[in-house]
Amino acid sequence: MAKPEPVVEMLTFGIHSKWDAEDKALPKIKTFTLDIPLELDIEFGFIVNIKRAKNQKVRYCIYHPDIPGKDGEPMAPFDGEEYVRSNDWDFYLGDTLWEPLDDKAGDWRMTLELNGSIIADKTFTVEHELPYEGAQFWQRRKPKLKRW
Repeated sequence: MAKPEPVVEMLTFGIHSKWDAEDKALPKIKTFTLDIPLELDIEFGFIVNIKRAKNQKVRYCIYHPDIPGKDGEPMAPFDGEEYVRSNDWDFYLGDTLWEPLDDKAGDWRMTLELNGSIIADKTFTVEHELPYEGAQFWQRRKPKLKRW
């Protein structure tokens, strides 16, 4: 009998609440976006749901925008492997910005592979200033109260 194909669904992507590795709960989505403001400790990434893949290995990778390491050379991508823990499993892949912020602007690509195929791929653009367009304009706008 053929093994059923895994089913993958991206649940969230963008800015999330702070992730705690000790907590079983995954971070909560704050804003769906691919544009990330250059702010200290901001948490961004995505959550995927994987069904029918228990005990298979996923490989994750975060490509940084040529951030220099301690030796002055660009940091290698951050990658690793994780076993799918159940037949209905949610996985968070994300990162945060740290000091100094000056070298963190640029594209941050995050990928997730299962059985040698990319099942999730998002590129987040970390920017010094975001444009005041659409919903982000309204989030930044401070309301003026009129007194009658």
